[in-house]
Amino acid sequence: MRKIVAAINMTLDGFCDHTAISPGEEIHQHYAELIKSADIALYGRITYLLMEYWKSVVENPTGDKSTDDFAVSMDRIPKVVFSHTLKNVGWQTARIAKRDLKDEVQWLKKQHGGDILVGSRSLIIALINLGLLDELQIMVHSVIVGKGLPLFEMISDRTVWNLVNTKTFGSGAVTLYYQPSNTAYKEITGV
Repeated sequence: MRKIVAAINMTLDGFCDHTAISPGEEIHQHYAELIKSADIALYGRITYLLMEYWKSVVENPTGDKSTDDFAVSMDRIPKVVFSHTLKNVGWQTARIAKRDLKDEVQWLKKQHGGDILVGSRSLIIALINLGLLDELQIMVHSVIVGKGLPLFEMISDRTVWNLVNTKTFGSGAVTLYYQPSNTAYKEITGV
């Protein structure tokens, strides 16, 4: 069965703010490889609209290889967007979800293929609450912003996660790879 893998950036003080970090070549390459290893990506409306930026980079490359390669990876991967307000998407490789999050994810998991990436904070929280997340990759950047959107809020139950791997980048960022281990989480998922 396909794995549901969440990947997100976070500051040292626990906030999600893409404007607070400078990804650089090494991190763009990391995420391009992650995207290439998956078959589909799930986004909420806000993150999807932010990601549409990469469509413009494909159309007008920057000349920076890592940035342009990341844009091509983003362009190619099929995207499912969860939104109650967005009626259509302007990206050929994107579609709006036809089911609610739980039903769509359970249906996608049963399909043949590779991993399913989740890149939106709201979807990550919802999938943790539903017990449907198989892996959580948090890239912690070496910056403190002091305010912003906290990565984890509105979590309904305590879950315990096992650290299964780490990856350190020259910029000081560290990706922490976690898998759920909590008994309550396993009861939700049936695993």
